[in-house]
Parts: sequence; structure tokens; C-alpha cells
Amino acid sequence: MFTQKYLDELTYELIGACIVVHKTIGKGLLESIYHQCLKEELMYRKINFSTEMKVPLIYRSKELNTDLRCDLFVENCLVMELKAVSEINNMHEAQLFTYIKLLQAPKGILINFNCFNIFKEGQKTFVNEYYKLLPKF
Repeated sequence: MFTQKYLDELTYELIGACIVVHKTIGKGLLESIYHQCLKEELMYRKINFSTEMKVPLIYRSKELNTDLRCDLFVENCLVMELKAVSEINNMHEAQLFTYIKLLQAPKGILINFNCFNIFKEGQKTFVNEYYKLLPKF
């Protein structure tokens, strides 16, 4: 079982990995490039993840054939959605919230690599009701 503390420490590690990728290759590239680099960084750090994982959508007790895919599902508990856009908007946040709800993940991180500073302006972290139900330590 995960704890809030574990998820917060994992979040710190993941944002650190994004900062390393961003400092290494800079801004202005395609999302797919950052995605590839971040996968390499996570493997280097020995962090388990699934990439481009199909997100199941159950409607009226039936799994529908959709093509919802989250960029990274880390340690089976945290969704990372990557962007390389001029600015994050409500649609990007809604997409992340949908993925964390459907995957029953307690936390999600939205990263925008098209910025000057990942920590200050390129990341947003979100929690939901699953996070609030977890023990703190």
C-alpha cells in the first residue's frame, strides 16, 4: 500500500528527472523527444513505469474500445502527462484528471517542457480522493 509520503517523495524524484532532461536538451523540441529522454532518465534512476499505457474506459460495466493512453504510469500509482506547448490550459488538466480517475491513481503530474524553468513554471501536481484516503506515513 502506498502512503502520501511515498507519493510525495516519488513526485520529487520525477520532477527532478524532468529538470535533468530539460537542462540537458533545452526547450523548443517535440513532446515525443522529451518523452524518449525522460524514459531513459527513469530507467537510469531505476524507477518502474509503463509508457503509452492504454487507459481502460468502463461504461455501464463494459470496457469500451478507446484509444486513451497516458504518457507514463509510474510505479503503478502516479500518472505523468507530458506536454511541449506554449501554455498549459484547462483541457490538459482535465485530461490528466481523467487518467488518474480511470486508473484509480492517487496523484498525477502535468509537465510542460516548453518553458524556461520546470520547477517554477513547467509542472503542476494534482491529487484526488484516492490520495486523501492514503495514510500519511
